[in-house]
Amino acid sequence: MPEFSSGDRTVLVTGVDERLGYATAKRLAADGAAVIVHAQDKELADDAVQRLVAAGADAGRLRAVHADFTELAEVDELGGTLAATVRRLDAVVNAAAVPGPQRRGRTRAGHESTLQVNYLAPQRLTMALAAAVAAANGRIVNVSSRLHSAGNIDYSDLDRNRAIYTPLAVYAQSKLALTMFTRSLAETGPAGLTAVGVSPADFEIDMPQLRSHASAPLDAAADLLATLSDPHTTVVNGGYYDGIDESKPAALVRNSRARARLAAWTAALGPAA
Repeated sequence: MPEFSSGDRTVLVTGVDERLGYATAKRLAADGAAVIVHAQDKELADDAVQRLVAAGADAGRLRAVHADFTELAEVDELGGTLAATVRRLDAVVNAAAVPGPQRRGRTRAGHESTLQVNYLAPQRLTMALAAAVAAANGRIVNVSSRLHSAGNIDYSDLDRNRAIYTPLAVYAQSKLALTMFTRSLAETGPAGLTAVGVSPADFEIDMPQLRSHASAPLDAAADLLATLSDPHTTVVNGGYYDGIDESKPAALVRNSRARARLAAWTAALGPAA
């Protein structure tokens, strides 16, 4: 596979088959970035590229990739492929996410499905690409949620085998874990890498029951993610942003021991089978 756009600003956007990911990829392409377009499967990735081209993007500056985030082996394969073929990666925008399903779900690896898609998969993909991002003095932009502050971490039951299941509880937990990882990555990741978490105003991905009357338009949320991924935008490494403003995250995000316990639990999972 040929090296991709080594001379251009290159950004990976996950979840481009979803509304926020697509809008963000569209904005980045319009700004002149070469965009690696991730979707759940090849058909969805190719379709997303076709829609971007129809909207005015340069087909030569788009690359379709795919990995099902419910399959950690696919996530690991994608991370390995991109790490081997993209020497410089200016930003990763982790926009792929799912709401908590109405009924408890399990992945093939045995994890609660929302936790895997919203935390474990982007964490693994990001770690695989951290060196490439650091080489470009680039950024990781993780899409969090205001709901992360309502989440709870039980280190003995992160997959919620014993806890009472509710869709909002698993969603909040997954976004809390992702926000904790963002802070840890800023502190322990390779030199040159900057990581931020962001709740794009009141916009919630595919969870209309959570949107307030003041919800940000989709394009405004995409503009925010593009702006935070831009190296000319001044940010606090490891910061949590509520819209464009840095905000105080949940207590567990600020707790170094809590973050270390989450990192240890995650590392103990090892490679996908």
